[in-house]
Amino acid sequence: MTAATTTDSVWTFEAIGTAWTIETARPLSAADRRAVAHVVDGFDREWSRFREDSLVSALADGRVASAEAPEDTDAMLALYDELDVATHGAVNPLVGDSLARLGYDARLTLAPWGAPQPAPDWRDVVTWGSGILSLSHPATLDVGALGKGRLVDRVLETVRAAVDGDVVVDGSGDLAIRGAPVRIGLEHPYDPTRAIGLVEVRDAALCASAITRRAWGEGLHHVLDARTGAPAQAYAATWAIADTAMRADALATALFFDGGPHLAAAWDAPWVRMSTDGRVEWSPGFEGEIF
Repeated sequence: MTAATTTDSVWTFEAIGTAWTIETARPLSAADRRAVAHVVDGFDREWSRFREDSLVSALADGRVASAEAPEDTDAMLALYDELDVATHGAVNPLVGDSLARLGYDARLTLAPWGAPQPAPDWRDVVTWGSGILSLSHPATLDVGALGKGRLVDRVLETVRAAVDGDVVVDGSGDLAIRGAPVRIGLEHPYDPTRAIGLVEVRDAALCASAITRRAWGEGLHHVLDARTGAPAQAYAATWAIADTAMRADALATALFFDGGPHLAAAWDAPWVRMSTDGRVEWSPGFEGEIF
């Protein structure tokens, strides 16, 4: 995605394996930047399946069966429950082992070692409540369907506590915008030099997902159907607008499956998606332009 903004200060950095940009009305101080880095590192240390020292890795390899629940647990897993219901099981936070089987593992070998395998029913494995997160047996949590959006919201909250005025937090395609409206181009999934449309976003979040962004091998990418363990095939890219980046991120994932539009309608959230054959669909409430 491309964005045209009017903010005065831009800070770019790498975090959780991707590029971030924060645009603010005035420069963030060194202390403000440390506060952002603290939030990002804390989230990564809890939820990354690519870090050996993370809580997710400890649960996955059986070093612990339960632990103090991170502060994002209830918000994210409660939303996963909605995604699971809406997509009839296609979106599931225990898809991590299925991704690893296809090569998208903690070491990023990108070398499949088995046929696609469905994810287990996460409700039989994952429980949380009273401040505790537990797994009934070792399994790999992967919150990729909405985790980066949640982190964008957390970073936005931290930045807004530090500076007044317009703010844009861009976590490589997951954007949260407060203040002045921002015009955003919807990047063509097969040609990043082109846009398929344009939309103006104000005091909301826009998140995108595409099967071409994290892809390897023949037909392999990061958006899996948890019911089969195989990569989704019908859609190439999705875009969703919601009140929070976590919700927009969740919808961008759900829109790869049939239940996504129904969930978006329930949330009154506009969306666009492109099928793998190039056809573009959009919701009745989408107020942007499709080229």
